[in-house]
Amino acid sequence: MRDLLKTYFGYDAFRPLQEEIIEGVLGKQDTLVIMPTGGGKSLCYQLPALRLDGLTLVISPLIALMKDQVDGLRTNGVPAEFINGSLTYAEISRVQAQAQSGALKILYLAPERLALADFRSFLGTLKVSLVAVDEAHCISEWGHDFRPDYRTLGNLRQSLPDVPFIALTATATNRVRGDIVTQLGLNRPKQFIASFDRPNLQYEVRPKRRAYEQLVRLLRERRGESAIIYCLSRKDTEELSDRLGDEGFQALPYHAGMDAGTRRLNQERFIRDEANIIAATIAFGMGIDKPDVRLVVHQELPKSLEAYYQQTGRAGRDGLPSDCVMFYSYGDKIKQDFFIDQIEDRKEKQNAQRKLDQVIEYCQLQTCRRQYLLNYFGDDSIVGGGDGEPHDCGGCDVCLAEREDFDATIIAQKILSAVIRTGERFGAGHIAQVLRGSKAERVLRLGHDKLSVYDIVDDLSDNDIRDISRLLVDRGFLYQNSEEYATLGVTEAGRTMLKERERLILARPRRSEIEVEEAVGRRRSTLEFDHGLFEKLRSLRRGIASSDGVPPYVVFGDATLQQMAHFFPQNLNSLSRISGVGAVKLNRYGDEFLAVICEYAREKGLEDRTEFSMNSRSAISGERRSGERTTTYEKTNALIQQGYSIEQASQERDLSVNTIVAHIEMLVQRGDALDLRPLLPKDDRVERIQNAFDEVGYTRLAPVKELLGEGFSYEEIRLVRAYVSQRTREISANGDK
Repeated sequence: MRDLLKTYFGYDAFRPLQEEIIEGVLGKQDTLVIMPTGGGKSLCYQLPALRLDGLTLVISPLIALMKDQVDGLRTNGVPAEFINGSLTYAEISRVQAQAQSGALKILYLAPERLALADFRSFLGTLKVSLVAVDEAHCISEWGHDFRPDYRTLGNLRQSLPDVPFIALTATATNRVRGDIVTQLGLNRPKQFIASFDRPNLQYEVRPKRRAYEQLVRLLRERRGESAIIYCLSRKDTEELSDRLGDEGFQALPYHAGMDAGTRRLNQERFIRDEANIIAATIAFGMGIDKPDVRLVVHQELPKSLEAYYQQTGRAGRDGLPSDCVMFYSYGDKIKQDFFIDQIEDRKEKQNAQRKLDQVIEYCQLQTCRRQYLLNYFGDDSIVGGGDGEPHDCGGCDVCLAEREDFDATIIAQKILSAVIRTGERFGAGHIAQVLRGSKAERVLRLGHDKLSVYDIVDDLSDNDIRDISRLLVDRGFLYQNSEEYATLGVTEAGRTMLKERERLILARPRRSEIEVEEAVGRRRSTLEFDHGLFEKLRSLRRGIASSDGVPPYVVFGDATLQQMAHFFPQNLNSLSRISGVGAVKLNRYGDEFLAVICEYAREKGLEDRTEFSMNSRSAISGERRSGERTTTYEKTNALIQQGYSIEQASQERDLSVNTIVAHIEMLVQRGDALDLRPLLPKDDRVERIQNAFDEVGYTRLAPVKELLGEGFSYEEIRLVRAYVSQRTREISANGDK
């Protein structure tokens, strides 16, 4: 599986949980995966699909995303297709024929297809080895994005009782997880719940004062980088994109009221880096797999923390530092309250109000925003430091702000007493209402206005009491239920403090707007790279992507280009060590990227750093080690001189055939004496390969491979090119003599 991972996807190691999940899938075990956006969910079914005998079906509601994912898989050498309403009848028939013939490994389907009788009959003709249900929260009425079409998946499960199912989602509370298992009929599924933490994302809430000027400043600081700006109304998206256009930004609107053609065109222009800013309603985003979004801005409040987490999750999917900024004012709450009041169903209205209240609470925090989000999803992967101090994530505006101490003894005693007196069954908001003497209907109905703790705080706001309650949770005096209905309880430490009336000093942020902006401006460090080379590589990527008709990130992601601009690989073997460069992409794009890197390196006097700097498995296995004088290329050369075939050298050195061929190319490039004739394919194949090179040129391998067809491998094509290069050099040298 690691070999497949490197060959097709270019990675040397799995991310957390991926290996265990894949092992379970290959063992035909039903699986539920809760993993944050950008955590590598797709690989959990894409990689097993390459190993399993039959076809993997992927159910996804994201029609816009299907094509991008299929393009990415094909670019990596994986035979994949999709069927949804965007295809013609003839196109669907073609894809179905491919699936029936066994030519495909992965087939993406929209859920509504499963309701069609003739389509269910078609599925009955396939050898299905795995069913992956992406965005699985859509099957649950408790999820934030319920889709009725997903309920048909229970019938699919019944028709494929012996086929393992893997359900995947980025956002699901405990209640939603249980509903997914029930609705899909998963059989004793193994559940994998990754941390919801996205450490590369920096969270910030800003007061909504001169918000447009603040937004322009944010965008100017990130000029040329991709950004999504979420607005409340369709009109807002169009007005904002027009204003930003007048400022010189490439900004486009996106909302459900636009005609489908314009909406699709704007999305494609954003994905292909032709416009780097989208001003959008919540209609935008679920179909976006763009990994290099560096900024997500909420101009208005999201409806729930699930929606907020999902929308901010569109930033930094490639793992590089990215920012999530929300502008907040109390007036925004009034707007949302108006929409909630229009909801007729009482239960639905209460649920919407509760979710909005949680968003407001998040905006008004004086404790770590990251920890609040993680606690909401039941993730306790980050807690206080263990020394009684609140957690400092170093990646939100609260944690980055300076802090000041205050005496919290009296207010802490009042809060703890109120929690106990109300039965430890209520959240911080209700406790604040009781302490401040609120006449709220619920407070009066429960008789909490008769308690001794009622109306005993008059010098603090509800928000202040909520904030101090969270500080008491951080210090271990209160505990919080992490389910959807969060309530507070008093710990033993809290009861001891109440009884002994211990003095308590807490720290809260000292927050001026200038301090917060300066703190958030200190973006966390990442790999140092040459920005000049990075921009040249981005330009090359855009050109190739435009030529191939795919988004730029499908060619290579930003993280891969940054590694290239840090390590300066100057031959195919070095380039193959870069994370994200698999065998197929190395053959397809390697020469063009090397040409840019080598030219830049010559101009700047830069050396290839990969031989001594990288610690990947492929690098360690053959590079020069301390005390050794023989390089990895010379070891391969020695074996070839002894008469080893490429396959034998590959086994002897525990390296892939692709790497051995890369060594041979390097040896030829630097002029080593090496007889390639015993390694070449038969004469007629050599002739056909040479003719193909003569027709399309020697720069790129992919057009040659396409001209020759499936019967020829990239390795033999590269060997013939190396042989031609060697012979040309010899003839030139003899001519000079």
